[in-house]
Amino acid sequence: MIAIIDYGGGNLRSVQNGFAAAGLPTVVSDEPHELEAADGLVLPGVGAFGQAMKNLRESGLGQLLLRRVAAGVPLLGICLGLQLLFDRSEEKGEHAGLGLIAGAVVPFPGVLKVPQIGWNQLSILREHPLLEGISQGDYFYFVHSFYACPTDPEVVLASADYGGAFPAVVQKDNLFGIQFHPEKSSRLGLQILKNFGRLVEC
Repeated sequence: MIAIIDYGGGNLRSVQNGFAAAGLPTVVSDEPHELEAADGLVLPGVGAFGQAMKNLRESGLGQLLLRRVAAGVPLLGICLGLQLLFDRSEEKGEHAGLGLIAGAVVPFPGVLKVPQIGWNQLSILREHPLLEGISQGDYFYFVHSFYACPTDPEVVLASADYGGAFPAVVQKDNLFGIQFHPEKSSRLGLQILKNFGRLVEC
């Protein structure tokens, strides 16, 4: 079972619908017993980093998530969910993240129009089962004003370019993160969700 964590981060049903379209049943939940029993977890999110972390801390879901990741459960962060995996963010001040991947979330350079909204191409940097069926230059749908800047570049599976390269797909052990919205990225977005489902089954 794959559980989508309901911490008040928005776009839960669209992510669930994306998984359904990919042939993967999910449950949307903030119930600890359901999240503890899940074989895979999804951390979605739109909105502000600081508020999202506040919600995770106050609900206790952040600590539960950390326990499950430490136990080896696969976790997929989507959009803001990817950014929350990192140490900190510079969005509207300085905010601590989950600290699962070393690095910071930083704004795009001021000369660029933000948020970046629309289709952008992936540059695949290393092969991984999460990217099975995805080719160099494939397009995915992005909506974001900040991006993750990891301390270790080896965690980046694929990048995209918006005034310079930024991480679009990251992976560390059983942690996975995608900056784009797979549920809005047509067939290839659903392929990413299918691939995560296979990783959960392994």
